[in-house]
Amino acid sequence: MISLLKKTILFLIICVCTLIEPVFSQSTYQFKGNRKREQISFTKARGLIVMSTYINEKGPFNFILDSGVGIMIITDPKLKDSLNLKYLRRIEISGLGEGKQIDAFTTPFLNVQIGSAVAINTSAAVLDKDVFNLSGYAGMPIHGLIGYDFFASFLVRIYYDAGYFTLYNNQKSRLVRKGLKIPISIEQNKPYLNVLAEQGENKKMLLKLIIDTGAGHPFSLESYKNEAFPLNDKFMQANLGVGLAGNINGFIGRVDRIKIGRYEIKNPIASFPLYDDVAAKAFSIPRNGSIGNQLLKRFEIIFDYGNSCIYLKPNSNFKEPFEHDMSGMELTSSGDNFTHYFVNRVESRSPADEFGIQKNDEILSINFKLTSKMTIDEITEILKSRDGRNLYIEIGRGDELIRGVLTLKRRI
Repeated sequence: MISLLKKTILFLIICVCTLIEPVFSQSTYQFKGNRKREQISFTKARGLIVMSTYINEKGPFNFILDSGVGIMIITDPKLKDSLNLKYLRRIEISGLGEGKQIDAFTTPFLNVQIGSAVAINTSAAVLDKDVFNLSGYAGMPIHGLIGYDFFASFLVRIYYDAGYFTLYNNQKSRLVRKGLKIPISIEQNKPYLNVLAEQGENKKMLLKLIIDTGAGHPFSLESYKNEAFPLNDKFMQANLGVGLAGNINGFIGRVDRIKIGRYEIKNPIASFPLYDDVAAKAFSIPRNGSIGNQLLKRFEIIFDYGNSCIYLKPNSNFKEPFEHDMSGMELTSSGDNFTHYFVNRVESRSPADEFGIQKNDEILSINFKLTSKMTIDEITEILKSRDGRNLYIEIGRGDELIRGVLTLKRRI
């Protein structure tokens, strides 16, 4: 995974939802007509679920299906004008990271439609600035996030590999009968579950994690017993992403094993935010971290908020080893079609650093294939593909063209 994959929406969830949820009236989704179930296709973008969404009969807009979000959030401020939103109330949001507060707006009376599912007179938060650049991260336009109201209205079964989810209205899926039922708690409109982790000499640790389909990591582990979560022997420093108030710093490493019900996940990759950047900030719901979509997509999964549970069944990807980016460069996409890929950051002493790649370089081709003909997901898979793999790359730096061989290296 390119290290920008660690730029998760987790940090958006923490600061936005805790501080502004009380000002919203929420609305459930309902099917049009007498429909009892519906299958809806989505786009996969760097581990995230992106669905076509209509607001006030305009669109389609691209919203991320994010179980970690308690309210609808519009991250693209241009929608405020294009939708001619009314009754806006300005608020200030304090976030995680190194910076200051940012401005946001609250707006009611939105009519939202996803497939045949409609919510009438729902509310949203509108960010005043696109502080996350989710479009550059996902390689496609991203306009916001939708969470609790959608999950609370249906049984939601996600088939990540197939690229669709099925909504059930008062109808059980076969996975309810065949999958492993895992109890969860819904607290402040977000789902939590307990897992058992093993890490070095600390042996077994019972952890409370938020379930977050809008996060690009397998796990983020923030704290244990009011201290920084213990790291394994091998780890590396990293920029874990961007919060509302600036960069989130920390480490990337592995956990010996994590057990969810009867399912054991061995040696998964995890993000470890600095304790002072994340866990030391005041949260109304105590927790140890989160489970992201890079782990969840290894299961067929049903969310059943009404009965406070999820159902899990491993899919064909369950036993695949967890790999991290082996190049050491963080990419972002830009351009009209998001097909230009620029280096946002280079990790010290990484293969990219040794090659001489610099921030703002453009990656033009990999193994003689133009990157403009590739998606950000394709590039991500190549850069984490195999330890020792040689890649012939072309780089643009101003008017200069640089060519050479970059050798991938597994660093954790």
